[in-house]
Amino acid sequence: MNFLCRIVMNEIRKSEYSRKTNETDISVSLELASPKDSSVNTGVPFLDHMLLSFAKHGRIALNLTCKGDTNIDDHHSVEDIGICLGSAFASALGDKKGIYRFGEASVPMDDALVLSALDLSGRAHFEYKGLELNGYIGSYSEELTLEFFKAFAVNGGMNLHIHVLSGSNRHHVHEAVFKSAGIALYRAVLVDPLVAGSILSTKGAL
Repeated sequence: MNFLCRIVMNEIRKSEYSRKTNETDISVSLELASPKDSSVNTGVPFLDHMLLSFAKHGRIALNLTCKGDTNIDDHHSVEDIGICLGSAFASALGDKKGIYRFGEASVPMDDALVLSALDLSGRAHFEYKGLELNGYIGSYSEELTLEFFKAFAVNGGMNLHIHVLSGSNRHHVHEAVFKSAGIALYRAVLVDPLVAGSILSTKGAL
């Protein structure tokens, strides 16, 4: 694994993305497979905490700011952040040559256990199973986590499955979701020396 990490670290993959609408003004810069620290200010404190965990465990150097109409609702900000982050990720990933493509991770967090699996296939799909996310953590609506990952998967061009296998503490469940998705993403973007500069697909393209 150290050998693979050295290969990845020598291949800088980063991007910048911005999007401004009547509802949100978002700027994102990121670097994949990076040990650098991240900075996140979304205007939604719980999402800040989740995205910092996602970036840390996904080894993504993430700088993100959002000014949104949170005086109305957090929905516009959270969904648009997913759109921007997915778009920035796809740009940073580039032509996908040499990557493992598939990634998965199971993350336990006290009572919670979450499995995330993904394929950077270019075919967008998001699937969630498990605990119904229809409550609140403070002022944060749990369903927004699903809105974020759906937007992220669609705009990132990935097939993403998240299964909550167990859990009763809502904070633990959400944090395990973001951490497992981050780790799965990191494993998928690692460079496989056996694939070299080619695409891991029988079609020859992703």
